[in-house]
Amino acid sequence: MPSISVRRLYQDNQHKLQLAWSAGTAGADNRIGVEADKPVLALVGHLNFIHPNQVQVLGVAEVEYFKRLEAGESDFIFGRNIELQTSLVIVANGLPVPPMLRDYCHTSNIPLLTSKLESPHLMDVLRIYLQRALAVSVVKHGVFLDVFEVGVLITGHSGLGKSELALELISRGHSLVADDAVELHRTGPETLEGRCPAMLRDFLEVRGLGILNIRHIFGETSIRPKKNLQLIINLVPADDEYMKQIDRLSIRTETESILNVNIRSVMLPVAVGRNLAVLVEAAVRNFILQLRGKDSTKEFLERHQTMLKEDELNHEDSID
Repeated sequence: MPSISVRRLYQDNQHKLQLAWSAGTAGADNRIGVEADKPVLALVGHLNFIHPNQVQVLGVAEVEYFKRLEAGESDFIFGRNIELQTSLVIVANGLPVPPMLRDYCHTSNIPLLTSKLESPHLMDVLRIYLQRALAVSVVKHGVFLDVFEVGVLITGHSGLGKSELALELISRGHSLVADDAVELHRTGPETLEGRCPAMLRDFLEVRGLGILNIRHIFGETSIRPKKNLQLIINLVPADDEYMKQIDRLSIRTETESILNVNIRSVMLPVAVGRNLAVLVEAAVRNFILQLRGKDSTKEFLERHQTMLKEDELNHEDSID
């Protein structure tokens, strides 16, 4: 399962959360990880002796509690409930660290940090950070774009023109997230966030032109660092056999499951003379309409059924 070290959490959030080391530096490589049956949100919380969090946060009430404890009682509680399950302890609100807590963390190699921020805000930031850092991920082949504020993954066999299509869409004002390798992270039960590997960021490979720096050519707005995946457009060769199998009036919604998240998918036949950029834009616009409860195919079929019924009634009236 995904995990990160306390050292990395500290480095990534040191300035944002005003973190400082107080004790337990020997435990900097302690791991914070997701368990199969527990959500990321359960990793961080106020001091809990019944169900210890991996990141235990001490606010005003918790520090006052420590002040009232005798050293022996505190050692018993920590030895029983915290040592094996807690990866990190943070004293928030700029409060002084209780000496018995500092001594215990030092001898047990449990990292102890302090922060000047209030504990609720500190926990909110850490939960969002851990949700992203520990998200289950997979790498998919394709081009990931922001089209009309919709995250669109264009897939298909090599040689079908995915990169050329992406270049055309970028020239029409849309934005590139990632080319070739797209990192998809499940940041929520029904949310996939697409990101670009650091090595490939800003670059798009087009056969005949080589590797292009999209940011330099089209400007800052042509690049997005990340985007939630909402639509998959799969390019397929438009041979006669495939075109004969297409149900032109199908109202069935196709989906593709990625990391147990169902994403709407569309098959787009590729043939000479077809303007794929316009077709992709139309597919995205239609997807947006469907999110708003408007289905063009269903509307057409309902209109067709209504006209048939009217014709039948008119026919019956003429017979009478």
